[in-house]
Formats: sequence, C-alpha cells, structure tokens
Amino acid sequence: MPFAGINYLAVLAAAIAAFGFGAAWYGALGRQWMAAVGMTQPPKPTPMPFIISFVALLVMAWALAGLIGHIGEVTIWRGVVSGFFAWLGFVATTLVVNHRFQGSRWSLTLIDDGHWLGVLVVMGFVIGLFGV
Repeated sequence: MPFAGINYLAVLAAAIAAFGFGAAWYGALGRQWMAAVGMTQPPKPTPMPFIISFVALLVMAWALAGLIGHIGEVTIWRGVVSGFFAWLGFVATTLVVNHRFQGSRWSLTLIDDGHWLGVLVVMGFVIGLFGV
C-alpha cells in the first residue's frame, strides 16, 4: 500500500506517550542525572522547558511517522524497528559526539541516550499501533 499520509492522532498520542515515558525515566533517574550534570539542587520548576519539550516531541513523532509511512505498511514492528534505527543512527551518535566535546560524564550520555531510545521506540510502537 502506498504512503497515504500521516495519522495526526497517532502523532499526538505518540508525543503524549513519549512525554510520559520521559517523566517516568527522569523521575526514576533524577538523582543520577543531577549527579552526572554536576547539580546539587534540582532546577527551579518552570513550565517553559516542558512546553518546548512537548513541541519537540510532536515534531519528532511527526517525522518518525513520515519515515515509517515511507517504508511501507505501518505496523507495530516497523514502528519499533524504525524508532530504534532513528535513535541509533541520529540520536545516539549525536549525543555521544556532543557529550564528548562538552566533557560530560559517560553516565550522563547513558542516561540521556537511554531516554531517547525509549522515546523513539515508544513513539514507533504507538504510531504502528494506530497504523495508517
């Protein structure tokens, strides 16, 4: 079946699921993340980083949906595999390079890369679940 377009409800659901995954991930690893970035106190909570994060997740889900749709039939398996390869080829490599030049700790790279792996796999799963 040729690519017919993007399911925007799937994009929204994928962004919401990914946002929830991120909340759980950093909720569980918040202390380790703070130690990895050298913080002793949590940052003052403000809404702007969360708004920016959600908008970025919407863009990411939209782009991933487009990639999955161009592969062929939109399925859960194709979504998950596409999410994994998008993470491996673009996100993991970018974080490793950026963190090495910034002199960041490897623990930060592992925490952040694990987050983005989960985000993209969750997004791919949700997009695949919705299908076309």
